[in-house]
Amino acid sequence: MVGTPPELERGTGVPAHVQIERWLLESISSGEMEPGDRLPGERELAGRLGVSRMTLRQALATLERDGVLVRVPGRSGGAFVAEPRIECDLTGLAGFTEQMRRAHLRAEARVLTAATVPAPRAVAAGLEVEEGSPAHEVARVRSAGLSPVALERSWFPPLPGFLDQDLTGSLYALLAARYDLEPRTAVEHLAPVIARPAEAAELGIAPGTPLMLIERTAYAGDGTPVEFARDLFRPDRVRISVRSGVTGPRGS
Repeated sequence: MVGTPPELERGTGVPAHVQIERWLLESISSGEMEPGDRLPGERELAGRLGVSRMTLRQALATLERDGVLVRVPGRSGGAFVAEPRIECDLTGLAGFTEQMRRAHLRAEARVLTAATVPAPRAVAAGLEVEEGSPAHEVARVRSAGLSPVALERSWFPPLPGFLDQDLTGSLYALLAARYDLEPRTAVEHLAPVIARPAEAAELGIAPGTPLMLIERTAYAGDGTPVEFARDLFRPDRVRISVRSGVTGPRGS
């Protein structure tokens, strides 16, 4: 539960709602409040702070926009501390398992599909094979913490024994260790999409919720395509980043 509210300073030039935001952020970062904790009701909290409910709502709205709080409507709802967003850096070719390790979280996978299928047109183009050629399709829900984070759907060349392996861990590590096909480079495209009912059900969100689609073709060191993937990430749980730099003369 939230601790004793501070005495808000008047006449300092710092608006009351900003002081409330800072106090709540400090309560969360210090561990006084944890993901899933519910704040007191607006009437109670505003009274304890000595501010209007409008001022309190302004602070809560900012924290909700920044992904710090989740507000749930209804009698059993309220404002809850959100799980922190996970940083996923696309600059290198680290899979989900490695990304979670860097964030000091344990990656989990629930396999939805693991089958050999005729390659659809986009998959065939990515893997550089004929449309309808055999490809291994693996779909998984990836989780870190208390809730699903991403829905991964990948297609691989028809490698012998691939589908008989443990598909709940890093598939990139499997490609490297068993088939000497470590992904070394990738071309990735990002696009905002809307969750369809089946996708929403797997990710524990409402249909129509915004998602981030990452479409990727990964290549081994010799340029052989080893994966075509379409991954859907929850932007409320994951923040995508890409580092850039200047490697040559800067243009005008």
